[in-house]
Amino acid sequence: MDQSLKNALKKAKRRQYLKIVIISLAVVLISLPILYKTGNYFAAKGSTSLHKQLFLHNAIAEPNIRIDSQVTSNRSMFGGNIVTNRSKNINGYLVQWSTLTSSYGWLRNDIDHNELIPGFFWSDKEFYEYDKQTKNKVATFYHPAIQQYHVVENKLNEISQVKNQVAEVAVSFDQPYTWQEIQGKIPENLNIVWLYMASQIGDESNGPAGMPVYGFSPSNSTMDAYDNFIASLEVYDSKGYNEVIQEFLKENKDKKFKDVKILGVMLTGRTQSFKALVNEDFIRGASVGATAEIVPYIEPEK
Repeated sequence: MDQSLKNALKKAKRRQYLKIVIISLAVVLISLPILYKTGNYFAAKGSTSLHKQLFLHNAIAEPNIRIDSQVTSNRSMFGGNIVTNRSKNINGYLVQWSTLTSSYGWLRNDIDHNELIPGFFWSDKEFYEYDKQTKNKVATFYHPAIQQYHVVENKLNEISQVKNQVAEVAVSFDQPYTWQEIQGKIPENLNIVWLYMASQIGDESNGPAGMPVYGFSPSNSTMDAYDNFIASLEVYDSKGYNEVIQEFLKENKDKKFKDVKILGVMLTGRTQSFKALVNEDFIRGASVGATAEIVPYIEPEK
């Protein structure tokens, strides 16, 4: 082949390679901003969805737990984490509770269920649930339809003898009661801070299954609080996968709050105030949760 023809072919190939490189660079330069913008859009969508899920879960399934702050961390175009700082209000005393670190991405969100599920302490003499980070005791509810539990606590006598402290106690009823009936049974010097409405009915004889309980915090307008609870349940389980939630909605969605039956209550107050409930026959179990020592510079709510 003639040398000049060979040189012409080489020049043509180099021009072709250069053209391919220029086009590739142009495609990359154009695609990067689009990819960045698209990634941030889907990441922001995942972040917003996870924020809503965490607030909804707190509203329906976290007895007497408040969210102090909820912020995004380790954020990128592909996802990130949401850190939820939580505490308990024990009759005006704030007690630290576990911090959740949940993750979000383009396709799925992951709530920090490892910290939501309590730890279990077993020994020859004691059994109780505890918050994994703070090691504070978790107050346990007992469903009246479950005949046999591994342990059913009733520590009202013990907690009422503790001096100079405030406490929260999960009081489980022997049978469901209406809100009006409950108000007539609970002393006025105790705060009703959470209503236990539903949970899974299963075999608890060999130990707890670690399943969530569902309920809500009553407010100045308990009827509005109940309506918000129903709405939150519908949004939280919009796909209808949770049998406990769906069964509760089926039975109670169209009822007025005054006709709805309540399974238990979370109470807070001075420890000596719980003495009035000792030996009351409507109480099946009373599990003590977090406590705090009374100090001179913080006045208990009741």
